[in-house]
Amino acid sequence: MLRAALLAGLLVASPALAQGPSSAAPPAALMTIGRLHYDGGGDWYANPSSLPNLLGAIRTRTGLQVSSRETVVTLAEALWRTVLEQPASHQLLTELSMFALRTPHLKEALQSHYSEVLAATTKLVDQAAERTGHQLGQPAETIARFFLAGFDGLTMQHLSLPDEEAERVCLRALISAVLAMA
Repeated sequence: MLRAALLAGLLVASPALAQGPSSAAPPAALMTIGRLHYDGGGDWYANPSSLPNLLGAIRTRTGLQVSSRETVVTLAEALWRTVLEQPASHQLLTELSMFALRTPHLKEALQSHYSEVLAATTKLVDQAAERTGHQLGQPAETIARFFLAGFDGLTMQHLSLPDEEAERVCLRALISAVLAMA
């Protein structure tokens, strides 16, 4: 059921952030709603007209220019997009992290930063499990650590030797492995 929580999360998303269910992306000037999705199917297809109807109501009642359809995105894919679009930022974070590991008085700051990232990721896993009533197969912190380790590794691969097709496959495999742990 963690999968269902990852599917069902709705968020306002820029069309540039995600790829929609069809090959044609909505025009960049439009706002849309993103349906948070994981690899694997499930009941997220239920009531396919609900989000288009919501977008129509927003357009009618507010006059805002919104897309006529949702986009589909996983949280991991949205995060990965930041690696693709802002590699220099991720490289700087990696370099600062390595520098802090070698510098005793900075190591504590790095540990504090990673503790906060781990805590936030663990909280997301716990909340998803709680919303669905799912009993996790592993502690939430273990699942969060696994995801973060895999994501950090994919980021390093991208920075060192980019291969976008292989990275997409690996990201899908990481998502599937995280869900299997849950």
